[in-house]
Parts: sequence; C-alpha cells; structure tokens
Amino acid sequence: MSDETRSHARNMRREQTPAEARLWSRLRDRNFIGVKFRRQVPIGPYIVDFVSFDARLIVEADGGQHSDQEAYDARRTAWLESQGFTVLRFWNRHILKRTDAVMDVIGEAVHWATHPENGS
Repeated sequence: MSDETRSHARNMRREQTPAEARLWSRLRDRNFIGVKFRRQVPIGPYIVDFVSFDARLIVEADGGQHSDQEAYDARRTAWLESQGFTVLRFWNRHILKRTDAVMDVIGEAVHWATHPENGS
C-alpha cells in the first residue's frame, strides 16, 4: 500500500459524512454485537468505508455520486468479493432515516458470516 493511499484513508477518516458518522457511532469499539469494525481501510487498490475482518464484511455508505459510477462500483464490489468479502451498500439517506433497519441488515450479515453452520 502506498503512502498516498494511507494518507488518503486518514483524510477520509477525518472528513466523514453525516451518514458515515452515524454508522461509525454504532459500529465502533465492538459496540455492535461484539464485532470489531474499522473505518476507511485500504484493501488492495480500494479504500472501504467500514470492514470487519472477522466477519469478512464490508459496509459502504454511498452518496449521490455513486449513481453516476455504477460500473466502477460493480467492478470494485466484484474485486472485493473475489477476495472473500461480502459487500453491503447503503444509500446515505437510508442510513440517516432508517438507521435501525440498516443495522438489522448488517447484524444479519455478521451473524451468517460468523455462524456459517446455521446457514446450511
């Protein structure tokens, strides 16, 4: 990972959106069902919004710019999934207006990732 990527990730942690701040307040410090999440983490050529390495789960908070970059996001998601991650994407407006529902979806994904024997 380049110094430029590290620096960019640090800047993104400092300049989080309101939706990212809301999610981080729920995910940080193992507050969310005891699972450790990190934010603005470089993985390969990308910086992901939130990741739990234990659950192999990435959570992305997407703003309006993502409606103009669907092909890029699809390639990015495909690459991250090829590395063994599950990627969940939520629109910022849903995070802000339906926080509990978003957290329910994340909780289900964490549960199935950390208890795969229940899914067979």
